[in-house]
Amino acid sequence: MSSNGEISELLSIMARLRDKENGCPWDIEQNFETIAPYTLEEAYEVADAIERGNMDDLKEELGDLLLQVVFHSQMASEENIFSFSDVVNGLNRKLVSRHPHVFGDEAARNSEDVLNIWQSAKDRERAAKLDGENKSILDDVPNNFPALLRAQKISKKAAKAGFEWQVTEDVIDKIIEELNEFRAEIHSGDKERQSEELGDVFFTLVNLGRRLDIQCEEAMRACNAKFYRRFSGMEADIKEDKRAMSDLSLQEWETYWERQKSKERI
Repeated sequence: MSSNGEISELLSIMARLRDKENGCPWDIEQNFETIAPYTLEEAYEVADAIERGNMDDLKEELGDLLLQVVFHSQMASEENIFSFSDVVNGLNRKLVSRHPHVFGDEAARNSEDVLNIWQSAKDRERAAKLDGENKSILDDVPNNFPALLRAQKISKKAAKAGFEWQVTEDVIDKIIEELNEFRAEIHSGDKERQSEELGDVFFTLVNLGRRLDIQCEEAMRACNAKFYRRFSGMEADIKEDKRAMSDLSLQEWETYWERQKSKERI
């Protein structure tokens, strides 16, 4: 079967599932808002399969992510908003317009040139969409992005507009300042203010990562994976030693932790 045939079959299956008379009750009940969390979840599962290097899982998760595109497109088609073909055609046009160095006369010597061309095309598209409307340059960063990713995106846009530290050391000084403000609120006992000040610490840390060209969301995911790996390793060692975690002293926890770190260095 050709790829077009397979896509046609997929669209037919989705339409059947949404059929008001003979479809699936659960699928029929869904709308854009109820499906959106699944779309985010499937994107994360794609990323997880890539991080684990499991290509069989990646193939399956990409299928699940494609289902989300098809599901949203089917619901939009039912309301005469747009169709799956509209989604594909829009993507085709975007890929061509944002790659003038491939499909046009512009030249790109390296990846940095490509990124600059891509951003320029996005800026032109955004300006055309706004068409004189008074909106923020931050508006095209989705609110539902993971918090660290959104912080990095909006701080990058602000920096591009000129709202930026002169040197990286200034950002480190700002982190220290925010930590001191957070410490003061810890002593105040005001949970709302503590939350606000901790948010300021996170945001400034993200700015440091951005300036160092570190993807903070990826760095945090890697840190989570490292903690999981070390903690689960401690659990195994504690079980092997026939100890109970609840009986361990702080010093014993530290000993087990250092043992895991030593194993990673071998």
